[in-house]
Amino acid sequence: MHANQPADRCRAQRGLTDAGAIALAVSAAAGAWWSGPVPLAVALLVVVLALGIRRPLLLVIGVALLAAALGARAWAGLEPPAQASFSGLVTLVGDPTTASFGAVRADVDAGGRRVQLTATGQAADVVARLLSGERIQVVGRLGPPPPALADQLARRHVAGRLTVDSVGVVMRGSAVHALANGLRRTLADGATPLGNDRPLFLGMVFGDDRGQSVVVADDFKAAGLTHLLAVSGQNVAFVLILASPLLSRLGLRSRWVATLAFIGFFALVTRFEPSVLRASAMAAIACTASGLGRPAPRARILALAVTAVLLVDPLLVRSLSFLLSVGASAGIIVLARPFAARVRGPRWLADVVGVTAAAQVGVAPVLLPIFGGIPLASLPANVLAVPASGPLMVWGLTGGTMAGVLGPPFDGWLHLPSSWLVGWVAAVARWGAGLPLGTLRIGHAVALVVLGGGLALLGRGAPRWVVPIGAAAVAAVLLAPVVALPSDLVGVDGGSGAALWRSGGAVVVVLDDPWVPGVLAELRDEGVRHIDVLVIRRGGRLVAGSVLELRSRVPVRRVLAPTGHRVRGAIVPAVGRTQVGGLVVDVGATEGSLEVTVVRAGAGRRT
Repeated sequence: MHANQPADRCRAQRGLTDAGAIALAVSAAAGAWWSGPVPLAVALLVVVLALGIRRPLLLVIGVALLAAALGARAWAGLEPPAQASFSGLVTLVGDPTTASFGAVRADVDAGGRRVQLTATGQAADVVARLLSGERIQVVGRLGPPPPALADQLARRHVAGRLTVDSVGVVMRGSAVHALANGLRRTLADGATPLGNDRPLFLGMVFGDDRGQSVVVADDFKAAGLTHLLAVSGQNVAFVLILASPLLSRLGLRSRWVATLAFIGFFALVTRFEPSVLRASAMAAIACTASGLGRPAPRARILALAVTAVLLVDPLLVRSLSFLLSVGASAGIIVLARPFAARVRGPRWLADVVGVTAAAQVGVAPVLLPIFGGIPLASLPANVLAVPASGPLMVWGLTGGTMAGVLGPPFDGWLHLPSSWLVGWVAAVARWGAGLPLGTLRIGHAVALVVLGGGLALLGRGAPRWVVPIGAAAVAAVLLAPVVALPSDLVGVDGGSGAALWRSGGAVVVVLDDPWVPGVLAELRDEGVRHIDVLVIRRGGRLVAGSVLELRSRVPVRRVLAPTGHRVRGAIVPAVGRTQVGGLVVDVGATEGSLEVTVVRAGAGRRT
C-alpha cells in the first residue's frame, strides 16, 4: 500500500486543482481578449495533448491559445457587408426595441450574417410585435454599421445594418422558440393589471427591460439595484426549485438530462444574455458534478463556467454585463461568508449584508474604471430590496403564468402579491437614489484596499489600539463622499446635453437636446439636489417630455423657455439680467430659441 502512495500523489498532482481551474479561466479570458492569429489546429492539438497526458499547465496554455484562435475567427467573421439591396427572409435573434422617433430595431440573421434591422412606419408596427426566433420577409437596404456604433454592435456579433422599406409574411420560429415566446407573451399579458409597474415586473422575472421609464431605470442605477432587472444565478436557482417536484421523480440520468433541459429552456426564455450564460453554465456544471458524485466548490464551478462560456463566445470577454456578472459571483463566493460573520444581528440580515458588500467588492474593478464610482446607497438599498426579489421571482413565474392563462378578473387578484413586491422594490430604489450618500470613487477604493490589507497583515498580533484606529480610518473613508463640500461649477457638460453652473448655493442648468438618463447621472455625480433655474433653449414636444421626467426626480424652482414653448409650468423670461445666488442669468433673445448666457456674479466675462 505504501508503494502506491507516490503514484497516487503524482496522479493527484496532475489533476486540475481549484487554483488550476481559476488559472484556466484567466487564460481563457486573456486569450479571448487578445484574439491573436493562432492556427486553430495548433490550439486544439495542444489542448488534446494536455488532456491526454494530464498536464494542467499545458492545458492552461492550450486554452489560452484556443480562446485566441476562436476570438480571431469571431472577429474575422464581422467584416461589414457592402451597400446593396436586400430581399429575403430574416430571423430575429433578439427581441425588438423601440429607438428614437418611433423606429424599431432588432438583431436579425440575414443569410447567415447577423445585422441590425431598423424599421419605421408600418414596418415598425409589424416588427415591434415579434419576438426572438420568429421570421419575417423583408425588403430593404443592407450596408455597414455606423462607425460610432461598429464596436458596440460587434460585441453582439452584429456586422451590418438592414434598413427595412417593407415587410411581408411573418412566420413563427421553431417549436422550442414558439414555446418560449408563448410563455413570455403569457406572462406579459397576465401582468397588465400591474400598470406602470409592469415593465419592472417583467424585468425582475425574466430580464425584459424594454418599456421601463428612464427615471425609474435611473432610480435603480443610483441605488445600485440594476442587477435586480437582469437574470442572474438567483433566477436560475429559483427555476430549478420550482421544477424540483418533477425532477425528484426521475432517475439519476433522466434527472440530469431534464435539469439541463430546464436550464437551457430558461436561458432561451431570458434570451441568452451574458449574465444568463454565466449563471446557466454554472448551474449545468454543478448539476453534472453532483450527478457524477463529485460535487465541486463554487469557485471551481465559476472558473470552469467562465472558461466554457468564453470558448463558446470569446467576444463576451468585452461584454460589460458578463464582466459584472462574473465579478459579482466571484465576490460573493470569496467574501460573502467572512463579511456576514462580522455583522451583528439576525442571521438573515447578516447574510444579506454580507452578500451585498461582497458583490459590490467584486464588481468594483469593473465599475470604478468605467463609471467612475459605486453609489454608497447600494448597501442599504440592497438590504431592503433583495429579500423581496426572491418571492417576486417565484410568484412571478407561477402566479404570473396563471394570470396570463386565466385573464381578467383573476389576473388582478393573482397579481396582488406581485404589485406589493414590485411596489416595495421600486420604492426602495427611489428612496436609495435620493439618499445623499455620494459615490465611492477610485481614490476611496484604493484607500480602503490599503487599510484593509494593512489590518489583515497585522493580524491578531497587532496592538489593541490598531483595530479601533483602523476601523475609524475605514469609516472616515466611507464618510468622505457623504460630507464632501460642493464645489463651484462653471458650464460643466458631461455630454448629456445639460450645462451646469453652481455658485453661492445657486444652481442653473441649461438644456440643449437633453438625454435625460445622462442629465440625471450628471446631476447626481455633481451632488446637485435642486435646480434654481432650468433653462430650455428649445421648447418642442420632446424637450417638454424630458423636462417632465427631470422634474419628477429633481426639485426645480423656475423654468425658462422660448416663446411658443410646450413646456408645462415654464415662463418666457424678459430680456435682461437676473441674479440667482452667486450667478447671473443674461437673457438675450426669446424668439425661436432662448439665448441665455450664465456668468458668475461680479465676473467681467462670459463663462
